[in-house]
Amino acid sequence: MSARAASLGVPPFLTLAAHPIRWQLLRELARSDLQVGELTRAVGEPQGLVSYHLGLLRAGGLVSSHKSSFDRRAAYYRLHLDRCGDLLTSTATALHPGLSPDAGAAPGRRSSRSVLFLCTGNGARSQIAEALLRHRAGDEVEVASAGSHPKPVHPLAVRVLAERGVDISGARSKPLTDFSGRSFDHVITLCDKVREVCPEYPGNPHRTHWSIEDPSRSEPGRSAAIADFRTVADDLDTRVRLLIARFHTEEDKENIRHDR
Repeated sequence: MSARAASLGVPPFLTLAAHPIRWQLLRELARSDLQVGELTRAVGEPQGLVSYHLGLLRAGGLVSSHKSSFDRRAAYYRLHLDRCGDLLTSTATALHPGLSPDAGAAPGRRSSRSVLFLCTGNGARSQIAEALLRHRAGDEVEVASAGSHPKPVHPLAVRVLAERGVDISGARSKPLTDFSGRSFDHVITLCDKVREVCPEYPGNPHRTHWSIEDPSRSEPGRSAAIADFRTVADDLDTRVRLLIARFHTEEDKENIRHDR
């Protein structure tokens, strides 16, 4: 931020997001976790310049990166949408105290969306995501999950969801082949490895990637294992809430087009 902007009390989020390249990066990362090469192609700028702006976004706490669990030479960047939301709220308040974003969805809304979550084992991440989306959206959204190499649902996944009032004690893991030929509006991969082998589904669904470490890889009996599952559940709950808000926004735009 420039000295003049700071002296005028310009919110840091505005100076970070207002640059055209950084805004493009934020828009791309709002849809999916991506590698720097993918971001470079998306914004059409040299990699060195993209890396520079990613560094500013990281310094501002909007973006973070971590090594791919599939290829440790690669890294995924993710946008912290919850922090962006907090900063946008404070920015609006700085402009006028009467401004407040309406984050709530109208009662009884139906987004009529179908979602498939995919990971490797379908024993933890995708099961948690499926359960949380179903819990929050009810019958607004048709949701399923599957794995490339299914394994039993992890007991700690059952436990962390039970702590949130969600019961998946009767859930079972399912292979990708169970959904061959079915169409979905959104296919969301939660595993870096599955992203590379994700099959095509009819109807040209929106493809999104959430790069999330597998909490079931924790050493058995390790005291921090439950904490890993809670961290993943917190992350997925935030992403699911924002996904539902995205559905409602898409629905509003569709209704406006239909009314014209």
